Amino acid sequence: MLAHHDRNVGVSPLRAAIVGTGGIARIHAEALRSLSDEVELVAGVDVDAERLAAFGDRHDVALRYTDLGKMLASVEPDLVHICTPPGLHHAQVLACLGAGATALVEKPPTLSLAELDELAAAEGADGPWVATVFQHRFGSGARRLQDVMASGALGRPLLAVCHTTWLREQSYFDVPWRGRWDTEGGGPTMGHGIHQMDLLVALLGDWTEVSAIARRQARAVDTEDLSVAHVTFANGAVATVVNSVLSPREESYIRIDFERATVELTHLYGYGDDDWRITPAPGHKEVVTAAWAAGDAGVSSGHRAQLAHVLRCLREHRPPPVTSADARRTMQLVAGVYASAFERTPVTPADLAAPSPFHAGMSGTGPRW
Repeated sequence: MLAHHDRNVGVSPLRAAIVGTGGIARIHAEALRSLSDEVELVAGVDVDAERLAAFGDRHDVALRYTDLGKMLASVEPDLVHICTPPGLHHAQVLACLGAGATALVEKPPTLSLAELDELAAAEGADGPWVATVFQHRFGSGARRLQDVMASGALGRPLLAVCHTTWLREQSYFDVPWRGRWDTEGGGPTMGHGIHQMDLLVALLGDWTEVSAIARRQARAVDTEDLSVAHVTFANGAVATVVNSVLSPREESYIRIDFERATVELTHLYGYGDDDWRITPAPGHKEVVTAAWAAGDAGVSSGHRAQLAHVLRCLREHRPPPVTSADARRTMQLVAGVYASAFERTPVTPADLAAPSPFHAGMSGTGPRW
């Protein structure tokens, strides 16, 4: 089947649908509305008819379906936003791809590397594609840092810190699909810290080894409620990665020490330019400061920032970000944290290939609690 973007999308707005009309769908709808010259939200899908009706009324969505297949056949959208619980993503994205629609899926894109590989195999060379929502890549601060790194002004990255220290009370896990391997895929490593981890690998590139621990310290869940990892990257940098839902003072923090400067990002769920700080090393202030000041500015991280790139790529018939290959590198690091923690040994990317149990599922051989 031809991808729907083979239609004359250069003239009329792209047609988008949202599947799953819970809390995160509102953010997607608002992002779509802010780009209304380029895309139109034409349909919503939810098995809960009452919730679907409330969402449709609030966001002026005329076409409403309780069945994804019927929506795909009737509406033929160009882009489908998957905003359902993680355990549903794999089948729903496959349905979208089979119907010729590109899917933009919330994190985590699948429950396992095996499922993600199946989605990648279902993509067409010219579309449709699957893209994962990793919006922290698209704020101007991250793009500025990538440009300054590429210029050589910072020198080599040496040491990094990547912390997602959030608080989720036990009541948060009362939602039936949360805190379970079979429906959520993991705990804070998979469902919370994955955003920061994705930004880290977007900045530092391929990782080569991870050593980790994971614990169920305080929450009554099947998964971990914290993990701590040491990660080595192909460029020689080393990083500590902490993921927690037990931290009363909440913070999302990335720090990278380069040869000629320290760059820090401190925020919670999204950042602006003012959330970044750069500290030049002695003797490098003038060059580093000038390079930083010349970079991108004015774009906060968020769904709108990524969606703008997705729409541009679809109009240009290119795979939209974050591609399945990019998402796989991040998902592979998540799997590596679990494999190292549960097997109690350092893990490399090669260790996670099939038939590794951690390729088939993040719990692998099972946690040690």
